[in-house]
Amino acid sequence: MKLFLIRHGETVDNVAQVYAGVKDSALTLHGSLQATRLGQHLAKAGLRFTRIFSSDLQRAYKTAEAIHLAQIELGVASADCTLAVTQVPLLREQDFGFYEGKPILTRSRGTNKTGKDDHREQRQDDPEFKNVESKESMALRMNTLLDENLLPALQTETEAFEEIIAIVAHGIILSLLWRCFLKRFAAQTVSLAPGLAVGGGGITPLEYLGGWSNTGYMELDIRPRDVPMNSHTPTPISNDNSESVDKSLKSEQSGSTVSVMLGQYMVIKTVNAKEHLKGLKRTGGGVGSSKFDSGQKSIESFFKKRKIG
Repeated sequence: MKLFLIRHGETVDNVAQVYAGVKDSALTLHGSLQATRLGQHLAKAGLRFTRIFSSDLQRAYKTAEAIHLAQIELGVASADCTLAVTQVPLLREQDFGFYEGKPILTRSRGTNKTGKDDHREQRQDDPEFKNVESKESMALRMNTLLDENLLPALQTETEAFEEIIAIVAHGIILSLLWRCFLKRFAAQTVSLAPGLAVGGGGITPLEYLGGWSNTGYMELDIRPRDVPMNSHTPTPISNDNSESVDKSLKSEQSGSTVSVMLGQYMVIKTVNAKEHLKGLKRTGGGVGSSKFDSGQKSIESFFKKRKIG
C-alpha cells in the first residue's frame, strides 16, 4: 500500500493569520492553484489512487477534488472511473474553541508558552470560555479513522492489486494521524528511504517528522515483510528515535487499545514534499490572496494555445 498524507491548499484564514480549526475557511486563488499543481504532479507520476479520503471542510475536500480531477484529465483514471472523494468528518482540524476565527496570538516576552496557552490560562475560569480540543481527543479520532477507514484497505490488497490512498486534511490533525499510525508499527519495521534527510543529521524523532506546508505531503510505502520495497536498502531508524516514539505516544494514548500492524514494514519516502510548487508565483495586486471563485481564471489560462480546426 502507498499512503499519501496531504495538507490542503492555502486559505483566506492562513493569509489573515487567524485560527481556523473547525471554521470552514475557503481556499485562496493561490491555494486553488497549489491544489491543481499537486493533482497534476501526482497524476504525472503515474499514481492511480484507489481511495481518496478528505476532511469535510471545504479547504480539504476541494484540494482532494483537484487530485481526483487531475486523475481523469491526465488519463490516469478513466472518465467513467467510480473513484470519488470520501468526506470523513473525523479528519477535521483541531477545534480551537474560543479562538476560532480570532487572530493568532504571539508569544509573550519572558515565557516559553505560546500566546494561546498563556491567554488560555488567564481565561479558563470564564464560564463562556470554550477550551481547545485536547491531543487525547484528536488521537481518539485518528485511531478510529485508522480502524474504520484505513486498515481495512490492507485486507483488500492482493499481489495483483495495490491500494494507493490519499488522505487530505489539516496540519495539526495530520501530525496526530502520523503519530497514531506510527504507533501501530514495531520500531524495527520503520525505515527511511535512501537519501531522505530529516532534521539535523537524522536526529529528529520520528513522531515529529511532519510539519506540513500548504499542499505538502508525506509519502509512505507499506508492505508485508516478505515483499521487497525496491532495489535499494532503506536507512534503519536509530534506537534513540524508536524509544522517543514509544514514550511520546504511550503517554498520549494511555489506556487506548490499538491494532498493531503485525507483519508489515513501512518506509518513509518523502516528508513535506513540495516539488509541485516550484515556479508557482502568487498573482499580484492581492488577487492571489483573495477567496477562490470557481469563475475566476488564472493568468496561465490566458496563454494556453487554442485548438485549431
